[in-house]
Amino acid sequence: MNDLLATTAGEADPRSRSQTAAGQPLLRIDAVVKKFDGFRAVDSLSLDIHAGEFFALLGPSGCGKTTLLRMLAGFEMPDQGRILLDGKDIAQVPPHQRPLNMMFQNYALFPHLNVRDNIAFGLKRARLPAGEIDARVTEMIALVRLDGLEKRKPDQLSGGQRQRVALARSLARRPQLLLLDEPLAALDKKLRESTQAELIELQRRLGLTFIIVTHDQEEAMSLAARIGVMEAGRLEQVATPRELYETPRSRWVAEFVGDINLFEGKLDAAETSRLTIPPRLAVATRDAGMIYIAEPRQRPVKETLCVAIRPEKIKLSRRAPAGDDSHALNRLEGAVIDVSYLGGTTSYKVKLDSGAMLRSSMANTARLDFSAYSAGQRVVAWFSPEDCLVLEQ
Repeated sequence: MNDLLATTAGEADPRSRSQTAAGQPLLRIDAVVKKFDGFRAVDSLSLDIHAGEFFALLGPSGCGKTTLLRMLAGFEMPDQGRILLDGKDIAQVPPHQRPLNMMFQNYALFPHLNVRDNIAFGLKRARLPAGEIDARVTEMIALVRLDGLEKRKPDQLSGGQRQRVALARSLARRPQLLLLDEPLAALDKKLRESTQAELIELQRRLGLTFIIVTHDQEEAMSLAARIGVMEAGRLEQVATPRELYETPRSRWVAEFVGDINLFEGKLDAAETSRLTIPPRLAVATRDAGMIYIAEPRQRPVKETLCVAIRPEKIKLSRRAPAGDDSHALNRLEGAVIDVSYLGGTTSYKVKLDSGAMLRSSMANTARLDFSAYSAGQRVVAWFSPEDCLVLEQ
């Protein structure tokens, strides 16, 4: 297996090392357009992905992420633009001639072939010598821990085992790039989590470049070093999981990735002029009254702002915090109308006195938490100006 790790990492990316060292991407998608009956499924999309990166394409159904993946695999041809792999345009190259492989959502295993023959299928099509095929399949079986299952057929395997067969078959030809189309969607939650950890470890050990398509936000954030969020055929934002969650570029991204509270308002010039140390702005909102934010840039007083606060940044208490607590400068009163116990956290829905709704998520740090709130209880929701984010509309 050690030989496989060495040769796979080398064969997967023999030329990209110099380009990576020079800062050049392994994969460059350059202004790609794909139309179906005049509809732009992918709309002038550009993206760079570097060698050895685990990248996720995240977005709702119909956003174009699978169409983009199919163009990378060669199953669809772009109407415009270039797809450069290691500096060479592969946009018009047939799928079987591309140095990459795709793992499908349903695994696409041959039901009449056993594990060993399923893994060997692509190697036989490539007409490799029989001895090399046998050695490579044996190494792959060891790599994905399928020892002892070689003679079983797909219907004799669990979902997780079938997923490993499909992964082994995809890796057997030592591609430069591995494309994964929602490969974990058919697995239950526990198995999906363990398989995610295995995928990360495998990708790191082999040094391959993985691109995964998913609509599952937690999956994308668990697996990928960077995430591209797609909507209507375009990339809305490309960022690390932390950046995507904590500093979304737009209102759409903020609402799509995780839960969030949004309030619209305008700067209160008179109130803001008193908040000099530290520099803060006061936003007068219709739904929540005055909200104080830490905002480094100057903004026009008449500009409408969208202020966002993640639920876990909002604390609840029965009484307002001390008056001099700058971290609790924002204090909104209301009543709990819904409680959702989620194990590690409890989610509260609070109806503010203004009529607006607010969500708060608090960690359950004690096994028996007698301080938890119940529906109908009056509370003060408080949060720091530093936890408020101004979003572009």
